[in-house]
Amino acid sequence: MEKNKVLLVDGMALLFRAFYATAMSGYYMVNSKGMPTNAVYGFVKHLFAAKNEYKPSHVICCWDMGSHTFRNDLYPEYKANRGEAPVELIPQFELVKEVTASMDIPNVGITGYEADDLMGTLANVYSEENEVLILTGDQDTLQLLKDNVKVILMKKGYGNFAEYEHGTFYDEKGISPQQMIDLKALMGDSSDNYPGVKGIGEKTALKLLQKHETIEGLLENLDTLTKAQRTKIEQDLEMLHLSRKLARIHCEVDVTCSLEEAVLSINEDLMHNKFNELEFKNINRLINP
Repeated sequence: MEKNKVLLVDGMALLFRAFYATAMSGYYMVNSKGMPTNAVYGFVKHLFAAKNEYKPSHVICCWDMGSHTFRNDLYPEYKANRGEAPVELIPQFELVKEVTASMDIPNVGITGYEADDLMGTLANVYSEENEVLILTGDQDTLQLLKDNVKVILMKKGYGNFAEYEHGTFYDEKGISPQQMIDLKALMGDSSDNYPGVKGIGEKTALKLLQKHETIEGLLENLDTLTKAQRTKIEQDLEMLHLSRKLARIHCEVDVTCSLEEAVLSINEDLMHNKFNELEFKNINRLINP
């Protein structure tokens, strides 16, 4: 019997990517009610490109719920480098959820957690008996790769994807998906604004993990490192452990969504009514990008 194919969508990743693809040229697609719709339109286009390519049986859209999460409690500077959302994007946060609801796609979000945490939790549950695909633009989710879980990273444009699974990831990176957490702990993440160990970049971090496997293995063998590497790690030991907590996707969130709710069964009339209400043009080209 063929397995269900469950697509977990990182809603904000699609929405932000769509917004900035057109906002750079000042094109916000403002409708007759004065509502900008460029991000929502692009979101739908990305979603249908993935739907047409991977043909999921089930779809769930996961959302960040505000900027403050448990990671900010651990480290107040987490993502503090990110500015306020553009005013043209703010009204589209709720609008996009109305659009997904019009397609009978469940919207899932829990205050205090990121979409990655929800996708990680749901992927663990569903992958026991189903095939899971995670659609995102965030490489952090590669740590979730395992049997029955693939990550689909969006590339530039529409319908351009890089597909990762457990085996191919190791072939490309030389480390396991789980080691991604320790990799980020060592090298930090400028996008999420945590430093890791100052002076250790990706190249050095990869070499250290390929040799010692984990941070614990590395710390047990500090005497085998160069003097410079050992000094850097010892000076930033506290930040190393904190960065690992920040890098790890939390896969035990109290979130549920039944597969019955998530069956992909779009009511064409409801969807088209919503698209027409928003004054979307070229709808056939939108859903067949």
